[in-house]
Amino acid sequence: MKVSLFATCLVDLFHSSYGKATVELLERLGCDVDFPDGQICCGQPAYNSGYVKGSKEAMKHIIRTFEHSEYVVSPSGSCAYMLHEYATIFKEDTIWGPKAQALADKTYELTSFIVDVLDVVDVGAKFEGTVTYHPSCHMTRLLGVKDAPRKLLENVKGLTLVDLPLSHNCCGFGGTFSVKMGKISEQMVDEKVASTVATGAQYLIGADAGCIMNIGGRLTRQGLPIQTLHIAEVLNSL
Repeated sequence: MKVSLFATCLVDLFHSSYGKATVELLERLGCDVDFPDGQICCGQPAYNSGYVKGSKEAMKHIIRTFEHSEYVVSPSGSCAYMLHEYATIFKEDTIWGPKAQALADKTYELTSFIVDVLDVVDVGAKFEGTVTYHPSCHMTRLLGVKDAPRKLLENVKGLTLVDLPLSHNCCGFGGTFSVKMGKISEQMVDEKVASTVATGAQYLIGADAGCIMNIGGRLTRQGLPIQTLHIAEVLNSL
């Protein structure tokens, strides 16, 4: 099965280990992974900030980049959702509308691809420790990926998964929201940190680099020993 990796900006610029773990995991599961060089930002920050016309050029570039891919897989629920959103954004465009829909139909968030397409719930991973999982907003509420991450984590040998209190509350990142509404964002991430501490977990696991970066940054600033990891890194542990 041929898979094109859509790495996303944050993975490319700040967390390359997430992308590396994603590729190694998919290859171990029998996928032939490529990385189209032309990929850029999906356009979500500009689009959500109201720059619709300008962001559409980035979207068209992404559509062209992955036009010939069999599957597109991303280690980010938020960015995977944005590629799905292209179909709505271009629905009145007779040229780009069908192309956008074709991209949406073959684009998956990593855990959803493993569970729903590869039909795998046990990837053979081993990870010692107590973890809690943060379900990011776009991934759960908009993309609809809720059960796949937990199914995969529950089958990791040596891992103890504990529930995160107020798990569906936003961590306060929200892309440009955390910049424009810094004080509100700070209160939201403090709540998320308090919930994480209450679990007694050693690790907080996420599936979106933005959320992990935001929560991890706050944990570090508060001097707390809880580590943050992307779910791909846990599933790729042997």
